[in-house]
Amino acid sequence: MDEIILFILEDTAMKNQQRSSYILYILAMTIYSTIGIFRKYIPLSSGLLVFARGLIGGIFLLVWVKCRKGSLKLDTDKRSFWRLILTGFALGLNWILLFEAYRYTSVSIATLCYYMQPTILILLSPLLFKEKITLKKGFCALAAVLGMVCVSGVVDTSHAMDQNQWIGIGLGLSAAVFYALVIILNKKTPVQNIYSKTMTELFSSTIILVPYLLLTENFASISLDASSIIMILVVGILHTGVAYAMYFGSIQSLPSQTVAVLSYIDPIMALFLSFVVLKEALTPLQWVGAVVIIGSAMLSEITLPKKA
Repeated sequence: MDEIILFILEDTAMKNQQRSSYILYILAMTIYSTIGIFRKYIPLSSGLLVFARGLIGGIFLLVWVKCRKGSLKLDTDKRSFWRLILTGFALGLNWILLFEAYRYTSVSIATLCYYMQPTILILLSPLLFKEKITLKKGFCALAAVLGMVCVSGVVDTSHAMDQNQWIGIGLGLSAAVFYALVIILNKKTPVQNIYSKTMTELFSSTIILVPYLLLTENFASISLDASSIIMILVVGILHTGVAYAMYFGSIQSLPSQTVAVLSYIDPIMALFLSFVVLKEALTPLQWVGAVVIIGSAMLSEITLPKKA
């Protein structure tokens, strides 16, 4: 009888933990989806904003782990350590390109360009991971490329795209390439302590920017009011520190396929919020492209159970 009660209690605790993980992961994706809106209202260069985001987010995670009495030991060899540094550099460049894309084009279009990353990974997987492109993944990659053509406006004669839009699309796609690189490097650098790994990457993303900022920024001309400072802190603490803590604290209890599919809450919410908050509108053809890009990316992540 005692064994039955113990089993029921353990099963209930496991279900409660998984339910909490679902909530945390969905909250993290929802938080990520709002970063484009905040970027639109922060009067800093993308380089300075990325520096602030990485530094504030890294410090927050450091304090959070310390408060939980967690370990900060990064148990890895020298080669893996330098690969983490390289990952941080790629992460910083990814953020800069994405924030620049938000400046030149709408949040919705920049987000859709950014979510071409799964397609880039599919196309690179045979070279990097010796994985074969299945018929389903090949179809999804082709569909995503066609969706991107619709979003770009190339085939839409009723809606002319100006030069800034094209620059924004190019920056968004470049950000997707660097995000794919971040994922590839992380796959090739397994580390047990995920929080220490993340902090190393965040602080590395700021280090690469120091010489660049010293050479290019006119610090004397920077002027921030109270609302701008608050938004910078929100991007650093909420969008980076808190969201990363939620993300890494939840994925360990969720099936990998669930994590992959629920990650598309981010672009879907970003499209919705850009329409409601920023009044950004997509043309009918761009909406078709948006559905195709997000739908094909989700489909590529779903594995149907095999028949017995």
